[in-house]
Amino acid sequence: MDRKVGIVGLGIMGGVIARNLVERGWRVIGADVDAGRRAALAAAGVTIADGAAQVAQAAPIVLTSLPGPGPLRAVAAEIAGSGAPARIVAELSTLALSDKLAFAETLRAGGHEPLDCPLSGTGAQAVDRDLVVYASGARAAAESCAQLFADFAKKSAFLGAFGNGSRMKFVANLLVAIHNVATAEAMTLAIKSGLDPRDVIDVVAPGAGGSRMFDMRAPMMARDEYEPATMRVSTWAKDMAIITQFAESLGVATPCFDATQSIYDEALRAGLGDMDTAAVCRVIEARSGGRG
Repeated sequence: MDRKVGIVGLGIMGGVIARNLVERGWRVIGADVDAGRRAALAAAGVTIADGAAQVAQAAPIVLTSLPGPGPLRAVAAEIAGSGAPARIVAELSTLALSDKLAFAETLRAGGHEPLDCPLSGTGAQAVDRDLVVYASGARAAAESCAQLFADFAKKSAFLGAFGNGSRMKFVANLLVAIHNVATAEAMTLAIKSGLDPRDVIDVVAPGAGGSRMFDMRAPMMARDEYEPATMRVSTWAKDMAIITQFAESLGVATPCFDATQSIYDEALRAGLGDMDTAAVCRVIEARSGGRG
């Protein structure tokens, strides 16, 4: 197997994945618009390319981890027009399904095979390779990426037609949004009742009330420390809007998810946008008359 891979987008997720793949013996060719990220990843052993076209020319598989639809369109067009041989391009971001489908159409027109492969997990989980890849698209292309995925994630699941990866990610993120706010409510109730938050974490986490979000976010809430962020509130607001659009397009009622929206909006208005989403605990505390 050719252990050479390209990564376009070296931010919180793409940068960590690049480092993990270098550690596992992959030659990683990366590109990013941010000079600081390029320098940091070059120091970690990533070969820095001039852009997405050069990445596609150098690597048989390209991963893209991008912040929004504009960069997604630009990268798809650059790869499609690169003149590179047929490549597998696996898109890892959480973006609207319509944007992913347009990405796929552009790449197919350029002779490449697109995969829709959003990730379940945060930047902190990525460090420990504690991610799940929701792979969708051509089965043969996804199967050829199995070893690559295994070297930066704990599991990959093939979900069928292109776009099903994103559909699964929307379902998972709906639960994340609810569980995060539920954890904030529970921790605020516990602290204001006089319970030691360390005891709450020890007792609740393994019981029926525990959740993966409780495991990850309750300790941050107990310390009231939300930096560095594993998922910024400002980024999460983008994901919330995508899920809302997806559910509305199917006519699905989401009362629990909808109820969390005002909490995240209030966190943004309070200037918590660059903090971890666990910072919604401060919103719950403010509505409850303070922490103590």
